[in-house]
Amino acid sequence: MTIGYDAKMRDAINEAREAGAKNILLNMRGVTRLDSSGIGELVAAHASVTNAGGRLLLVGLPAKVATVLQITNLLGVLELFDDIDEAIAALEVESD
Repeated sequence: MTIGYDAKMRDAINEAREAGAKNILLNMRGVTRLDSSGIGELVAAHASVTNAGGRLLLVGLPAKVATVLQITNLLGVLELFDDIDEAIAALEVESD
C-alpha cells in the first residue's frame, strides 16, 4: 500500500463501518509493497476497528509485506490469517 491506495482502504473501511460492520477482513494478497503511509493506515484502521469493539483481520500477507510488518513489530499486534476461510472461522469461534 502506498500513498493513494491507502486512502481507498480507509474509505472502504469507513464505508463498511458506517454500514454496520463490526469486524473488517482485509485481503492482502494483491499488496506488493507497504510504505510508511500504508503502515500508518493499517495501524489507524486497527485502532479504529478495535476501539469500536471489532476486529481487523488481514488475510494472505505476501512475504515482502510480512517482512515490513515484522521489522515494525506489528506482526504481534495485527491478526494475520493464511486464507479467508481461516479468518472467518476465527470470527465464528468468537461469536459462539
